[in-house]
Amino acid sequence: MKLVIASGNRGKLAEFRDLLGDDGIEFVAQGELGVRDVEETGLSFVENAVLKARNAARATGLPALADDSGLCVDALDGAPGLYSARYAGGHGDDAANIAALLAALAGVPAPRRSACFHAVIVVLRHAHDPRPLIAEGSWRGRILEAPRGTGGFGYDPVFLDPGSGLSAAELEPARKHRISHRGRALAALRPLLSGAFDQGEPPCS
Repeated sequence: MKLVIASGNRGKLAEFRDLLGDDGIEFVAQGELGVRDVEETGLSFVENAVLKARNAARATGLPALADDSGLCVDALDGAPGLYSARYAGGHGDDAANIAALLAALAGVPAPRRSACFHAVIVVLRHAHDPRPLIAEGSWRGRILEAPRGTGGFGYDPVFLDPGSGLSAAELEPARKHRISHRGRALAALRPLLSGAFDQGEPPCS
C-alpha cells in the first residue's frame, strides 16, 4: 500500500517510516509529488489534519495520511497549541519557538509548568472519503527552564518526560517512539489501517 504523507517535516516523516514501515506501507512525501502545503484554517487538530490529508489525496489520487500536533501548556491556557510550529511568528523555526515559550513561562515554578504534546493522525482512503480514519495520542510532561539534548525536533529539548527524567531530545529514538504522542497515535492507527485497506472499507453500521 502506498500512502502520501501530507507533510514536509523531515522529523515527522522519519517517525512515520520508523513506526509503520514494517507494516508493508510505502510512504511518499507530498513534496516529492509536487503537492504544496494547504493553509491550516481549522480550529482543532482534527480539522487541520483532515484539511491536509484531503488536499494531498485530491492532488495525487492516492490515499493520504496527515497529522496535526502541538504542545499545550497548562499555565498558558493551552498555548502554543494549534500555533506550535509558528509560535514565534515564522513557521518551523524551532529555536525561536522554544525561546518564545521559555520567555512566556519566565518565573513560572516547576510544579506549574505542566504540558502535554497531542497528536491527531488522519488517513483518507480517497479525496472524497466522508469517514476518515482518526487516531489520537497524548504525552504529558513538564517544560524545562532550559533546553537539554540534541535529538528530536520542535520543542523536544524543553519537554521533560516524567517517567525517564529525560528531555524528549535526550531519549533514544526507539524509546521515544514507544511513549510519545505520535507513537501512541500511530499505534492506535495501525489496526484501523489494517481494517480499512486489507479487508476493504468497514461497514457503515
